[in-house]
Formats: sequence, C-alpha cells, structure tokens
Amino acid sequence: MADFDLVVIGSGPAGEWGAVQASLAGKRVAVVEREPVLGGTAANTGTLPSKTLRETALHLSGFKARGLYSVDATLRHEATVSDFLFRERRVKQMERERIHKNLQRHGVTLFQGAGSFVDAHTVAVKRDGAEVARLIAGTVLIATGSTPYRPPMYPFGDPRVHDSDEILDITTLPRTLVVVGGGVIGCEYACMFAALGIPVTLVEVKNDLLNFLDAEVGQRLRDCMETLGVRLRLGQTVESAHVPESHSEPIRLQLSTGEVLEADQVLVASGRTANTAGLGIEALGVKQGKRGQIEVGLAYQTAVPHIYAVGDVVGFPALASTSMEQARIAVEHAFGPGKRTLTPILPYGIYTIPEVSMAGDTEESLRARSIPYVVGRATFETNPRGQIIGEKQGLLKLLFHRDDMKLLGVHVLGEQASELVHVGLTALLTGSTAQLFVETCFNYPTLSEAYKAATYDALDQVRVSSA
Repeated sequence: MADFDLVVIGSGPAGEWGAVQASLAGKRVAVVEREPVLGGTAANTGTLPSKTLRETALHLSGFKARGLYSVDATLRHEATVSDFLFRERRVKQMERERIHKNLQRHGVTLFQGAGSFVDAHTVAVKRDGAEVARLIAGTVLIATGSTPYRPPMYPFGDPRVHDSDEILDITTLPRTLVVVGGGVIGCEYACMFAALGIPVTLVEVKNDLLNFLDAEVGQRLRDCMETLGVRLRLGQTVESAHVPESHSEPIRLQLSTGEVLEADQVLVASGRTANTAGLGIEALGVKQGKRGQIEVGLAYQTAVPHIYAVGDVVGFPALASTSMEQARIAVEHAFGPGKRTLTPILPYGIYTIPEVSMAGDTEESLRARSIPYVVGRATFETNPRGQIIGEKQGLLKLLFHRDDMKLLGVHVLGEQASELVHVGLTALLTGSTAQLFVETCFNYPTLSEAYKAATYDALDQVRVSSA
C-alpha cells in the first residue's frame, strides 16, 4: 500500500499536467495508466496521430504545391500504407517518451494497470501477472478520456469498418471511403483521404457541417471540401449497412433518402463515450450523464468533494488544450486557494483541409444578442505571403463592436489557421480594440499581416456607413 496526496487515473494531456501541477506544489503524486503506453487518446489514437497523418497526406498528395511554379505534383500511385503511417508512428513514440520523462522529472510515480476504486480513498491497480497495488489517496483526479461510440448496426469486427481510433491501423488505403458523421473528426478524415485522391462521401444527419462555426466560414469550408472532392450527403442518415463477407464485394449503405452508397471501406465517426466503465464510481455517489460523462462543478469537482474529473471524461469541449487547463484548475482547487476558472474564450482548431480556427463570437451569436457589430475581412489570396505560398482559399474574418470597435470574434480559414487565431485570441482576452492592430507592426510578408488588412476593412465600412 502506498500513500499519495493525489492519484491521477489516466496519462493523457489532462492526467499528465494535473500530475505535474500537483508535483510543482510539493505534493506526492501517482499516475495510473491502464494501457502499455502513455499519452491516452491525444498521443496514440487522436490528436497528434490524426494531425500527423494530415500533414503526411498533404505532402504525399502534393496538395500544397498545386498551382505553384507550374508544378504538377500528385500522389504517386505506388505510395504504400507504410509511407502514409511512418511519420505518424514516429511522432507517437516521441510523445510517449516525452510524457514519461516529464513525469519522471517531476517525481511522479507511475503505476501501469487498470485502476478502480475500492473505496472513496483507495484505488486498486490491477495488472496481469503482477500483485494488485493499493493506493491510498487524499485526492483523486479522474482523467480517463473517451473512446469512439460504436453504433450497433456496423460490424466493427470487419477489417473494412473502422471507428476513428481503428482508422489509424489500416493495412490498405481505401479505394473508396464513406465517412459517417460530419463532426470535427469526420470532416478531418474526409479531407485527409480526399487529398490523397481517394473518392470520399460524407454522410451527416444535420443540414450543416460544424454548425458552431460562423455561418460564412462554415459555408466556405463546405465549398472547399467539395472542391477537394468530398461528396456531401447532409441532412441524411444511414438506415442500414450491408457488409458482405467477401472483400471483393463493396459495402452498401442505404441512406434515409433511399440512395445506396457503395464503398471499399467505412469510417464511423458518431461521437465518443466516456471511459468510466469499471472505475467503480457509481457506488461512491459520483454522478454520470449520457454516454458515461462525469458530472462536475466549476472547479471540476464531482459530487464526492475529494474526487475531481477533467478532460474528455466530462464531455464538451473535449479538447487537449482545454483538458490540460481543466486539470490545472482542479489541482489548484484541491490544494488551495483555487479561485481560477477556465476562461470563457477558448480557441477551437479544426484540422480539415483547409484548417479552420475560431475564438469568441460569431455573427450569429452577436445577432441573437442584438449586439451591433462590424465585419472586417482579409483574404489570403491578396496577402503577399498568401500569394507566395499559393494560398487561394484563406480568409481572416474579424468581428468588432460597432460602437467602440472592441474585438468580439476572430475566424480564420486557411494555411496555419490554428496558429494565426492566437493573435486574435490574445486581443480578445485583453479586451483590445481595432487600435491594437492599427498600431502593431507585423513582419512583412506574413499571413499575420492580414489582421491589419481586416481591421482597415472594418474601419472603412464604419467610415462609409457614417458618412
């Protein structure tokens, strides 16, 4: 038996940085990880691997070189799955090693095995061939993440039917692919395979893709995806799936409209389920919601005061970036004084092709609250750096309050969108106005300079409307 101030269950971004935060506060910390490798979904099956595959797809397809220097760079047909996955596997291994060294450097004790509650302060760690370890914890942080939800109509035992984790273990690139689910994950993978020249059809029950985006940006993304070759079936559901035993026959999916789609492989991206099964939290009084998500308060405290939960296991927004901050906030609260809460202005990065990122309000949210606003736009096609790199789709869109020109929202589509959004995010967090971008000297030529162009566009509109 071992005594710890904090026991963390899970070693993904939330678990890792929650453990480090407590260690920096001088606490005795243990991390329990049931998988043989560290890092959770972010390092092994989700965030980093999928984004690495995206870059690989862009490289192998020659997508970034299209239209540049009159070069015709397309995917070599002899490219293999090994070509496609090599970099992804290397990045995963490097991240696992980094996490291990980080925990080790901060004196965090690692227990490999499945953790579960014996009682409210005791976590048992079971591992095949090893004696059960019992950890006595003053505080427990649950950071067990989530796994893809598997609708029962699909035979996931067939090697041609994938969830969003399994797709990373493909042995052959699909000749044709149907993606079921038009959320972030579904859209990202649809773009990735389409960039490789694979015919892709995306089926989504809603009439819009990613309807949390600003409508203009969402429509532009939809147009870009269709230009990339993604066939969209919006407002439709899959009513039945026929997966023949013979792999020489196509998979057939019948849609709610009666259309039948044929495909070589299928990716089902229908949301995720919290990894709470087997933890034993029900007997402790920890409350759970739909698909197992743990219910928490502002400081990520569960109904049992010394048990906290963070990351995907609590549901939305389920981002690696927010999960890390949630863990830090939970640990600060557990060990005092803990007055910090998660900032209400969060960046969202969507690694479609092209990338999309946003922070703050959309036009739709401002109109719903009757807030007067003005829009400033700058296209990457007219930006010197955009011209150099051949970026013809990009757009920076800024939303300002019409009365005082305070920045209210930033939306970016195009190359490096998830990086560029941070300029606007910082301005939002500091309550800055258009004057910040007017007075800032940006490097030239850069995509960041689009902030100045978009700001002047907004100011010109105010001037014209006031004349």
